[in-house]
Amino acid sequence: MRREEKPVNIEVLEPIRVEALDLDAQGIARLVPNEEEAVQGHSGKVIFIQGALPTELVSYTITRDKARFSKAKVRQIIKPAVFRAQPKCAAFGACGGCTMQHLDMRAQIAMKQRVLEDDLSHLAKVKPEEILRPMGGPAWEYRHRARLSAVNRSIKKGTVLIGFHEGKSGYVADMLACEILPKHVSDLLPKMRTLVMGLSIVDRMPQIEIAVGEPEDPHSDDPMKARPVTALVFRNLQPLTPADEQLLKDFADEHHVWIWLQPKGIETVAPFYPLTGKLCYRLPEFAIEMPFKPADFTQVNHMMNRALVSKAIRLLEIKPEHRVLDLFCGIGNFTLPLARRARSVLGIEGLASLTVRAKNNAEHNGLVDKVSFMQSDLFEVTTETIASWGKAERWLMDPPREGAMEICKSLALLHQISAQPANAHLNELMPERIVYVSCNPKTLARDAEILCHQAAYTLKGAGIVNMFPHTSHVESIAIFQKTLI
Repeated sequence: MRREEKPVNIEVLEPIRVEALDLDAQGIARLVPNEEEAVQGHSGKVIFIQGALPTELVSYTITRDKARFSKAKVRQIIKPAVFRAQPKCAAFGACGGCTMQHLDMRAQIAMKQRVLEDDLSHLAKVKPEEILRPMGGPAWEYRHRARLSAVNRSIKKGTVLIGFHEGKSGYVADMLACEILPKHVSDLLPKMRTLVMGLSIVDRMPQIEIAVGEPEDPHSDDPMKARPVTALVFRNLQPLTPADEQLLKDFADEHHVWIWLQPKGIETVAPFYPLTGKLCYRLPEFAIEMPFKPADFTQVNHMMNRALVSKAIRLLEIKPEHRVLDLFCGIGNFTLPLARRARSVLGIEGLASLTVRAKNNAEHNGLVDKVSFMQSDLFEVTTETIASWGKAERWLMDPPREGAMEICKSLALLHQISAQPANAHLNELMPERIVYVSCNPKTLARDAEILCHQAAYTLKGAGIVNMFPHTSHVESIAIFQKTLI
């Protein structure tokens, strides 16, 4: 730690009014500038106060003090905000998984919408023609995927800790329940502590990944078929002993979970007990059943994913004769539903393993005649690459946090080239309409700047999708329409 970052503990009793909130859910306040600062035109020092909300009057304790700003935590809330909420989770404040449980859900959504609008305005210099109505869903028990850390604290705490990391810390939060996990998974947390504590490799089992799938048959009279399928992936850095294996099997039988092991890299993830099972999610509107493996990338919020897929496809305004490209297609989350509406769909993905999984899912849903997949590095795209994909009237893009800058830059260059009369035919390679699903409003704004100011697209609409309630994660969706020449 650098000298200027040394923690301090300075109590400030004089109340301060909180003006705003940052994406880490820290209240932002500002000290009144002293006379010298005021003469020089400087505003007062900024204080970031953990646990404080806009409009509140608070006292605080400084934990880090720098020249330009300080970090602090709330000491006393003198006048609470009207949109302050009572956190539901006992680990709130220690666990870094959720930072906004003290903020009313409507205020959370409004804040995320403002972040998106501000980024589009300031970074892209563009304003959507329409602000889409925010998409919301369940506030609790929504997280069907999670990666929990496990650490042996038998000397210090008398147990193994299993949970999310503390906020901006390498330590694991001491948590016995998690309100955003499905209840049956949350109830397993203390039981998993006991399980790991009993293993011979207690110090070599650092991670447990959770993946919850939909019931095998939600309408079955058989309770085993009507309950969610829960897979637990144990990261075992050393081989299990026969006694360890029996403990895991007994745990699986007692709690009706499917146990997988990961001894090395992600490619080694494999079922342990039972050896077979079925993990899937469904998109009923499109008659799609999507089998997946615990290590596959899938959306953590099944209900919101259904709503997002439906919304994105409606916004694309697909006609039966259209050909569609699905870029960053993963295992086919958008590709297969798109195939129910379009003439044909090409899904493009950078990882070979996901491309194979997508092809398998197309076969599982009887769509091999309308869908094709290819592997391609979508962070290394040129105009020649776009030409190789062929004409498609509609594109859907769902990139990771890094965004889709190279694709957008190539579209801009293609627009420039096609403006020359001899190359006018190349204009048809540019999609008429793009729906862009983003998990990072800043990279969405960066790419929107390219599309709108260099590639002749209009931002028809944009809005947020509250995929991760109580967190600072901002999921959003935007529609770009090609400007007629």
